[in-house]
Amino acid sequence: MKQLIDLSHTVEDGMVTYKGIPAPLICDFLTREASKALYAEGTTFHIGKIEMASNTGTYLDSPFHRYADGKDLSELALESIADLNGWVFHAPEGQTSIGPALFEGADVKGKAVLVHTGWAQHWRTDQYFEDHPYLTADAARYLKESGAILVGIDSYNIDSTSTGERPVHSILLRADIPIVEHMCNLESLPNTAFKFNAVPVKVKKFGTFPVRAYAVVA
Repeated sequence: MKQLIDLSHTVEDGMVTYKGIPAPLICDFLTREASKALYAEGTTFHIGKIEMASNTGTYLDSPFHRYADGKDLSELALESIADLNGWVFHAPEGQTSIGPALFEGADVKGKAVLVHTGWAQHWRTDQYFEDHPYLTADAARYLKESGAILVGIDSYNIDSTSTGERPVHSILLRADIPIVEHMCNLESLPNTAFKFNAVPVKVKKFGTFPVRAYAVVA
């Protein structure tokens, strides 16, 4: 039987995903009580309202996030973000800078490459924002040249945030390779033999958006 494995954090009111980016505000637009005046007796509805930055929870970066001439969310082909053959790589515990050695010898051509660092255990704590694991520029170049079609990580950022440079974003997104950040539960995946999905809302002139990332294991 197929098994579905959720790889996404839950979006909650007041939750901080990234330092400096406001937390989402989740509230009612129409309460069930107020809806009683609009519908027949016994019929009620709830309509919610959410105000949030696009970099909230587990989200996908499209090329437009980094490049003005890159594909935005509405221009991503479903074939680039859904029903992808996946491969998860487990970084050594305590390793912060993750280079190409983690992927050497693996045929990642045409695959979604997911990097399990274990950092998701710190989600919604102060530790999550400090000294997080990340990929190096060499790792990004290796994955691009090896034919990976999507790269995900269960960390605060796929790049180091110690400087303003973002080489991994720059290399992968310039090559039309979407990025998924702030993932979780990657330890539950088999190394290979699973399908990966991370589909955002189809928004024009938007570069990032939360996704319900999940894997299908046969």
